[in-house]
Formats: sequence, structure tokens, C-alpha cells
Amino acid sequence: MENDIKNWTASNIPQRNDGLAVITGSTEGIGFEDALALSSASWNVIVMGRNAQNGADAIAKIQQINPKAKVSFEKIDLADLSSIKSFASRMLAKGRAIDLLINNAGVMTPPHRLETADGLELQFGTNHIGHFALTAQLLPLLQKATNARVVTVSSIASRSGAIHFDDLQSKASYVPGKAYSQSKLANLMFALELQRQSEKHGWGIASIASHPGISRTNLLITGAGKWSATGIMRRFLPFLFQPQSQGALPTLFASTSPEAKGGLYYGPNKMSETRGFPAIAKVPEQANDLAVVQKLWEVTQKLAKVQF
Repeated sequence: MENDIKNWTASNIPQRNDGLAVITGSTEGIGFEDALALSSASWNVIVMGRNAQNGADAIAKIQQINPKAKVSFEKIDLADLSSIKSFASRMLAKGRAIDLLINNAGVMTPPHRLETADGLELQFGTNHIGHFALTAQLLPLLQKATNARVVTVSSIASRSGAIHFDDLQSKASYVPGKAYSQSKLANLMFALELQRQSEKHGWGIASIASHPGISRTNLLITGAGKWSATGIMRRFLPFLFQPQSQGALPTLFASTSPEAKGGLYYGPNKMSETRGFPAIAKVPEQANDLAVVQKLWEVTQKLAKVQF
């Protein structure tokens, strides 16, 4: 298996003329790289974001590189459950099977506590609750596909994460990095539990987690508190960070490789998983605490106002 993954790149993505990929947060950063690579392998790609102009710019960039790209834009705000429901309703009305959902969008360490439209802490509400709600509502279209995959993007920040059921929304205490780590651990727990639920209920969906290591994206520059050091390094020590196209590879591997398996976690293979080519990543111990995972699943269904 190691040898099969070794030095895997976007050129290894199998051509897929009829596949439909839906990617959140894909107007820039890792999500944009995912959209570009998949459209270059003949996938039909739905680019998603909050801003229609950014969406149009992203599509123009993709079509400039690949004039034959089959790519369209859909507006969604993952920090607003009504926006997620509206997007899912549009997709369900079209009725087309979804072969791949990449839960990629993320908010990272705003310096002050912010809330979603539904009153949730912004990072937890967007990164975890928003993607949970979206996946639940798109489940019928994922089930319509043959061997659909859901790839949820976590982070090496999940290693220091903990789920604080007594203060999930960071109301009592808001520490930007701590809230971010909690949201990314929740992403990983969700991905692993979704695989177990799929197997239990016969949904026929492979749920896989990935992380990009440390990559040159704009997420890092918006950091604060202890994360602001990362922002400084990002600007002045760029050689520490791999290009975002490289950071996208674990997600693309998880999304397309015949070798990728449901219930696994993929990240870069070098320097404590901060850079390199796709490989199986180490799942932090706390992500395997099934009592916490199951409680999080139940709590999230209530907060996301969905039932799987």
C-alpha cells in the first residue's frame, strides 16, 4: 500500500467523465486546487462559496487553464443553516446523483468570538455543524451514486483538540486556537463516525478524512493570538510551507484513488505530516473515543437541525 501511495500527484487522478463533485470553500485555497485538479480529470465540478464574484473569478481561472472544464458555481454560506438547506433543496430538485462531496471550507482563528446566523461559535458552527448539516441533507443524492465518497478536511490542529461539551460554543471562554482545534477534531470524528454509520445502515458511502499539512493558504494569515506567529512565518519564512497545490493532494487522493479506503485518514508523509505526498495519517487518540464521538453525533444532529 505504501508503494502505491508513494509520490502520488494530481496526474494520478483517474479520468471521470460522468462524475459530479461538490466542493465547499472552493473559490480559493485548497478547495480551489481540488476543483482545478478534478475538472482537469474531466469531473463535473460544483464550486461553492459565499461570494458569487469570487465564484465567477475561480471558474474563469479554471477555464483559462482548462477550457474544457465542466464547472459551475453555487452560492452557500456554511455559517447559516437556512443557506445550507436552500442549497440542498436546489440540488435535490435537480435530482442528480453526487459522486463526491468534499467538506473543505473552513474558518480559522478569528481574534474575537463571532457567531453564525444561528448563534453558534463561528469556527465550530461553520467547520463542523455546517458540514454535518450539508452532508445529512445531500445523503439521498450521495446514495443515488455508485460508490460515492464524502471527504472531510481536518487539520493537524486536531491533535491538540478536545470536545468541550460544557462549553461547545466557547461562550465561557474563547481562545481562538482552542476553538479551532475543537472544530477540526470534530471534523475528524464526524468523518470516522460517518463511515461507521454508513456501514451500519448500508448507505454505500465511503467517508474519508484528510488534512493538508501546513500549506500556503490565506487561512494562516488571518490568525491571531498564539496563531499570529504562524501568520508571521507564513509571510517571512515561506519555505516552511508547501504550496497549496501540494497541500490539496491528500484530499484528492482520498477523493479519487482506488487505493483510498473509507474510515481512513490521509495527510502528507514527511516532517510530522506537515508536508510531502499523501500517506495514511495518524489519528489522534481522542478522535477514537467512541463515547465522545457518539455524544457529539447526537448533539450535532440537534444543533444542525438534521437527522441522518
